[in-house]
Amino acid sequence: MTWQERIKRWLEHDRLDEVTREALTLLKDDEKMAEDAFYQDLTFGTGGMRGEIGPGTNRMNVYTVRKASQGIADYITASGEEAKTRGIVIAYDSRRMSPEFAEEAARTFAANGIHTYLYTGPRTTPQLSFSVRYLNAFMGVVITASHNPPEYNGYKVYGEDGAQLNLEDADRVISFVGSVEDELTIENEHFAPELLVRIDEKIDKVYIDHALTVQENTAAPIKAVFTPLHGASGATVKRLLDTAGYTDIVYVDEQMQPDGEFPTVKSPNPEEGSAFEIAMKYGEQSGADVLIAVDPDGDRVGLAVWTGTHYELLTGNQTGAILIEYLLSQKQAKGTMPEKGRIFKTIVTSEFGRVIAESYGADCEDVLTGFKFIGEKLKHNDENPAFDFLFGYEESYGYLIRDFARDKDAVQSVLLVIEAAAYYKTQGKSLHDVLVELYGRFGWYRESLVSITKKGVDGAREISALLEGLRKNPLQAIAGILVVSIEDYETQNRIFADLGTNEKIELPQSNVLKYFLEDGSWVCVRPSGTEPKVKYYFGVTAETEQESDEKMEFIKESFVNELNNR
Repeated sequence: MTWQERIKRWLEHDRLDEVTREALTLLKDDEKMAEDAFYQDLTFGTGGMRGEIGPGTNRMNVYTVRKASQGIADYITASGEEAKTRGIVIAYDSRRMSPEFAEEAARTFAANGIHTYLYTGPRTTPQLSFSVRYLNAFMGVVITASHNPPEYNGYKVYGEDGAQLNLEDADRVISFVGSVEDELTIENEHFAPELLVRIDEKIDKVYIDHALTVQENTAAPIKAVFTPLHGASGATVKRLLDTAGYTDIVYVDEQMQPDGEFPTVKSPNPEEGSAFEIAMKYGEQSGADVLIAVDPDGDRVGLAVWTGTHYELLTGNQTGAILIEYLLSQKQAKGTMPEKGRIFKTIVTSEFGRVIAESYGADCEDVLTGFKFIGEKLKHNDENPAFDFLFGYEESYGYLIRDFARDKDAVQSVLLVIEAAAYYKTQGKSLHDVLVELYGRFGWYRESLVSITKKGVDGAREISALLEGLRKNPLQAIAGILVVSIEDYETQNRIFADLGTNEKIELPQSNVLKYFLEDGSWVCVRPSGTEPKVKYYFGVTAETEQESDEKMEFIKESFVNELNNR
């Protein structure tokens, strides 16, 4: 069916609401926009779907939300009566149309005879993850587009373990969603009222009680600035910090209320310095030791720490290193460090965290990029205990301290960050001081990322050809430094260059290559799973900050030039 036929079908359908009909009447006069809105169905992938809000099969709207929900409802129904009885939990963040999309999803599930729990106000993604397990639900959904611009929204799906669906279950759900032929004919008006249960305060309290368990020490004086960037975490974080006894927290008033327009920020992304502009003003006025920003759905957290002269933004890797050091040093001091303690990080996350963890006798295990792979490890450990979970993180600002949630959790991370800052302040140190000390002990680790955009069908072919070429003609050196091993996650092999031998990698298949160099540096090539990009990740270490910075720039420039000239 062509895009013209699709838009005609929508306009002529008797179940199309009048507001959408009027919008389509205007849209069809803009051929380029109309084609983009209807040339395909909005892709439902392993993590759900995400797209611009508006009319069309390739947009987020009540009809595409109903279609996704009907597919998931069919999947739950196929899983048996127990799955329908256990049901599904739905949460949503502060974005445009989030309450409406959540309501549509809830009514669709209930209309299919599925017990449905629905939050009645914005809640964080990690609270949704927790709620699935706490309520013993079969699945969960959160309406969010994370830190995307205001015109976007999305639909993320969770399994009964509270983690995003593993690859096998995701493929089954994708198949069911793809089998729903007509998004316009789905009815969700009629259902038994008892099937739709609205939840709020009771679950909030239980989640807060669990979040308090991340504490290693009681509250100590600290001055911090917090902002949820107009997202869903503001009220939850304030309640948590008040309960924990932190009374000197400055909240960014302009950004505390949920607002999907994100009116005071260029981008609600805590990875970007612009997200801290107002927080920095609050920090300078109050003399804050640390500034904390959380993204709209409350799963990722960014920090800016006082250096003595200015606020310096930390990378996700640096924050992870500080939290690992604090957690493990406190456990060691109190004699609570488990014998089989383990942290998890992704394959593109710094080795800095590994060397810190191993210095305390903990293991560090790599997983593929995506927090769902950490969640999968935790699920397996529930079934066959082999380790004690200590910490999980990824370089993209996501951390998990206690596994009552099975996704990255900015709420519990904020509490531990403030506790760590307060503890070190009693020793006369800032978090910046702690980071510099860690570099002094373990070496100056630096990481960087280069993203190359390759749009359209031709771009996808170029990315595929790049990876294929790297496999056919393996790199023997990068920036003049010998490659000692290559991890190919597509073939699930680790290839040792000097021996010419292979070793099996016990990770799922993924179209990713990672190079380990003779000097301890590494480079990873990974196509993005959500954008038309290929990403190059870099990690280096050296004895001094200057040496590390210079090495990073040299390797990065050499590698990009090498691939551009292939």
